[in-house]
Amino acid sequence: MLNGIIDFNSMPNIRHTYRMKVLKNILISGKHQKDFFADVFYIENQQPKPVVIFSHGFKGFKDWGHFNLVATAFANAGFVFVKFNFSHNGTTLNKPDEFADIEAFGHNSFQIELDDLSSVVDYVLNAENEFFSELDSNKLFLLGHSRGGGISILKAWKDNRIKKLAAWASVNEFGKFWTPEVMEHWKRDNVMYILNSRTKQELPMYYSAYEKFYAEKHLFDIPKAVQELTIPFLIVHGTADTTVDFAQAEIMQLWNSRSELFSIENGDHTFGGKHPCTNEKLPLHTEMAVQKSIAFYLD
Repeated sequence: MLNGIIDFNSMPNIRHTYRMKVLKNILISGKHQKDFFADVFYIENQQPKPVVIFSHGFKGFKDWGHFNLVATAFANAGFVFVKFNFSHNGTTLNKPDEFADIEAFGHNSFQIELDDLSSVVDYVLNAENEFFSELDSNKLFLLGHSRGGGISILKAWKDNRIKKLAAWASVNEFGKFWTPEVMEHWKRDNVMYILNSRTKQELPMYYSAYEKFYAEKHLFDIPKAVQELTIPFLIVHGTADTTVDFAQAEIMQLWNSRSELFSIENGDHTFGGKHPCTNEKLPLHTEMAVQKSIAFYLD
């Protein structure tokens, strides 16, 4: 491998060096009055490759921190790697890496994110897209971080097109952190505010956006989803995660005897990643998560 490029000249009977292709900010049509962007990374060599679709977490976005380095690592390992912005994550088409639309953030919901992920899956599997000849549609895998892990679990639960699933630092239940006192104030005020410690923005979350969750909690039941998963499921979690405690990963692994838990000793919630990313290499703990996930998908 030369500077992140796979050198096929070093392999017998192959005379070409194929370079990575990166398609940035592909417009995806959303189902909730907001379109959003996706990125696709792959080595363009006319060989069908497995696909990984990555879902970011709460207060995240597709270009957060080291996510481009993660995408590059998967592409160099022989995958088509797709990452995207959830339509209501607070970013906009003009500012895809800033929280420029906090009203959209406030109206986000688990259903919207599930629908966004479905739109991305449909787009990836559309034979009209320009990279379709580079992917193996029978090897479609999901990867989610934090809240995106929960969304990916729910998607894999109901969509038989998904063949494998990995969750990094994932929540194991939606709504469990909202105490009765929080819920009382939230319902009374119709809004609560979440501090973005990086930008210092007070981000709203409108109660009305979550009423459907409480009315239809059975649709967003992560414990049940995990218990009923029949596809290979990898759980990757840091033992020093202060956002989603490691014990949640241990509990989730117990719900499905076919799942595998890979613990990263002293790993935090982002496996060492920070925004903005100033490194040219993956943090050690992210590298461990990436390599374990690659081996899991290729097994």
